[in-house]
Amino acid sequence: EAHNVLEEQGLDVDIRHVMLVADIMTNSGEVQQIGRHGISGEKSSVLARAAFELTVQHLVNAAVKGERDPLKGVVENIIVGQSMPIGTGSVELFMTMGGGHNERK
Repeated sequence: EAHNVLEEQGLDVDIRHVMLVADIMTNSGEVQQIGRHGISGEKSSVLARAAFELTVQHLVNAAVKGERDPLKGVVENIIVGQSMPIGTGSVELFMTMGGGHNERK
């Protein structure tokens, strides 16, 4: 139904995107809106909530409550300008070059 409404408005949206939104809206067992009173307003990340609507209000409330953002999501990392913790950005392995284990004193 949602896909038909979008098509009637002249929008060409891939059905998989519509299905993804539908899955997100219903994953709690009840239909939730995507907005500040629904899914977007329930995010645990301060920056993710602020990125959607009411930016200043979310930031002030978080500051008053002393909330911290662990920067685990895509949105938060884009806001602060660092690589996202997905794909190659999730690897935390470093190789020491130079053969330090063979050094003698």
